[in-house]
Amino acid sequence: MLFGLFRKKKEPTRPADPLAALDQLIEKLERQAAEVRKSAATLLALKGDLTRGMERYTRRLEDIASRRATAESRGDGKAVAVLSKDREQAEGLRASTRDALERADADGKLLLEAAGELGDRVAELRRERESASARLTVGGIVSEAMRERVARFEQALVVDAARDEVERAHALADIYREELREQER
Repeated sequence: MLFGLFRKKKEPTRPADPLAALDQLIEKLERQAAEVRKSAATLLALKGDLTRGMERYTRRLEDIASRRATAESRGDGKAVAVLSKDREQAEGLRASTRDALERADADGKLLLEAAGELGDRVAELRRERESASARLTVGGIVSEAMRERVARFEQALVVDAARDEVERAHALADIYREELREQER
């Protein structure tokens, strides 16, 4: 039952296109930001539950205090002892709920801040991607224009080379003509 436990996890391949690499990074950060926002929303919901729990324990403590006062006025020692234990238990629950509420509040703020930072980073990367896309498009246009210019230059070189060859051929013909005239004399 150890299927695949020792297999290496395949690393995602990196795209050759720089825009595709930026798109992958943006997508990854958007997923991460969504997870952070989801966690923050969970903590906010938990914070509401904990706040209601604090209110419930506070009301419970008030109820225990009034029942204990009644039991003390009647001189019921057993009821006072039981209500004292109930009070200690409710105070402990309220304290742990307060601690959990403070932690949820702090963690929620931290996650909301992280989500904001991730959102800012995604927006920055989107602007960078648009700029890179524009630069690549302009670079492609410039490269194409340069290729056309190089092609025209190469054509000019070929024409010049052909002219030089024709000139050499004429010069060679002139030399042979001169030699024939000298031989005829």
